[in-house]
Amino acid sequence: MTSLIDLHPITRRSLLGGFAATTALIMLHPFSARAQANQAHLRLMETTDIHVNVMPYDYYADKPNDTMGLARTASIIDGIRAEATNSMLVDNGDMLQGNPMGDYMAYKKGMKAGDLHPMVKAMNVLGYDCGTLGNHEFNYGLDFMFNTLGGASFPIVCANLTKGQLAEDPRRDDLFFKPYVIVEKKIKDGSGAESPIKVGFIGFVPPQIMVWDAKNLEGKAQTRDIVQAARAWVPVMKEAGADIIIALSHSGIDGHGETERMENASLYLAGVDGIDAVFTGHQHLVFPGPKTWDDVPGADPVKGTLLGKPAVMAGFWGSHLGLIDLLIEKDGNSWKIVDFTCEARPIYHRDDNRKIVADVKDKPEVVASVAEEHQATLDYVRTPVGKTSTPLYSYFALVADDPSVQIVSIAQTWYVKDLLKEGEYKDLPVLSAAAPFKAGGRGGSDYYTDVPAGDIAIKNVADLYLYPNTVQAVLITGEQVKNWLERSAGMFLQVTPGAQDAPLLNPDFPSYNYDVIDGVTYQIDLSQPARYDKDGVVVHPESNRIVNLQFNGKPIDPAQKFVVATNNYRAGGGGKFPEIAADKVILVAPDTNRDVIVRYIVEQGTINPSADGNWSFAPMSGTTALFETGPRARQLLADVKGATIEDAGDGAEGFARFRLKL
Repeated sequence: MTSLIDLHPITRRSLLGGFAATTALIMLHPFSARAQANQAHLRLMETTDIHVNVMPYDYYADKPNDTMGLARTASIIDGIRAEATNSMLVDNGDMLQGNPMGDYMAYKKGMKAGDLHPMVKAMNVLGYDCGTLGNHEFNYGLDFMFNTLGGASFPIVCANLTKGQLAEDPRRDDLFFKPYVIVEKKIKDGSGAESPIKVGFIGFVPPQIMVWDAKNLEGKAQTRDIVQAARAWVPVMKEAGADIIIALSHSGIDGHGETERMENASLYLAGVDGIDAVFTGHQHLVFPGPKTWDDVPGADPVKGTLLGKPAVMAGFWGSHLGLIDLLIEKDGNSWKIVDFTCEARPIYHRDDNRKIVADVKDKPEVVASVAEEHQATLDYVRTPVGKTSTPLYSYFALVADDPSVQIVSIAQTWYVKDLLKEGEYKDLPVLSAAAPFKAGGRGGSDYYTDVPAGDIAIKNVADLYLYPNTVQAVLITGEQVKNWLERSAGMFLQVTPGAQDAPLLNPDFPSYNYDVIDGVTYQIDLSQPARYDKDGVVVHPESNRIVNLQFNGKPIDPAQKFVVATNNYRAGGGGKFPEIAADKVILVAPDTNRDVIVRYIVEQGTINPSADGNWSFAPMSGTTALFETGPRARQLLADVKGATIEDAGDGAEGFARFRLKL
């Protein structure tokens, strides 16, 4: 008979996941069931990248969300502990920033020594054994971080964050936190006898915080290469008697070869002699898991290993609980690992209709611990943070330059220029690519951004930017800018010159792949066929829909270098835009595009993101085309710039039809 331990991790997850969600039925992990007198089962549990998402609530959209929240993750911890004879709980960083509750605590309430942050309150309820720092811990400054973490009932470790300059020997670095901690714990073996074990935890933060948070850290701190710090401190931990050493690595998985001060160093960290297991994070992904990691040399996404050692990345916002289960055996006076399993257990699933279904409920003690701050945050997001002098809507975003896309590009350009102002790219022009996310289609006739002129609240930002993407920037040529726009122009069907009321929009082309690039001017020639189909495949290589493409009033130089601000989805190859992939990325910013928009609005006070008309359709005499949009567009028709549009009656399924004169 096949045991659970022999099953594929995903199969095992489906069998065990339901048991963890209820206390009515608990199945022991096979290690606990089979451990002998000199063996013990030790379960290590990880949360990572919670980003202040204690509650299962999207403050931007101002509604509950079943895919997130430490209160949800916490509810499966008790059951998961019950599956194991011995267990420990750790956090892998990025806990203090990332949603409006974090901003409320930093910008409105503030944190002084002795105060308890809601994130820390919730974590104290759950009994963590150790934690480390993420890059976002530094976003509000060092004083805020220290005042907040000072309330934690568990130790925080970080081996590569120093006060001032690095020492010649990493062991002589003047560190802000202890580099490691050795937790002495009594564990029960297979016979029920208790024995002591020393579990060592060592923590690491991405060295790039010195760039991302230079304003908070310059002259006050420095970072050391992750692997270099590990090679220095792990032997010290061994000398101090650690039986097992666990790396808390707020760093992702990158298999392109080890480089100095690399951001995502967890794969090579696993190769450090003496490290027994690695908890990773930072990338907001799930490991073990299919597809994402299939081409990473040294990573086994089925078994859950990095260079042969057990490793887990537990998603983000509380979406998963990471589990590394160790079967350990007494070897003289110490312990050694003889077997392991790895798993990232989710808090929700999608049914056959792709609808999100919660697998767990809130843990009442966690909810109660942050009730006051949760209500204060709701009041905060519903309060105006600035004003917009013009309405922000996306009813015409696919046919004319649009204010809802414009504000995203303005904010992205502002942000990226600031981050690059001192580096090697400081003299290059910065363009911005942004797409309309809410533009009707399958979402229906009400699925549009629509923020009226006047006060704008943080929650309105959800109308402007639906997805929790992070800002990235790519370095490309003028020719590649044109190819990017050619791919976007697949949104439109070909129109024969002189045609009357030809269909305009390709219904199979998703609006989130219709990028408008600001910083250049251009026209789209609809008489040409689309060079790329909806999937990014070249179907008409000879076609050139993008005409009159100019930069600074002159035809664009195909060889000129440009920085383009975008998001992690697009920069990583999402949408299959030609030559846009990870190898073009020069900036991986620590902030979400939503947060950047909020910051821009707060700084400006009043924004005026009226469309600047930098793109339009090439004229086609005597030609018209029809498109559909939301019926409220009729009230905004007079505001459209760069296009001649008239009402053409009602469309299907609640849409309104309009005529574009080309």
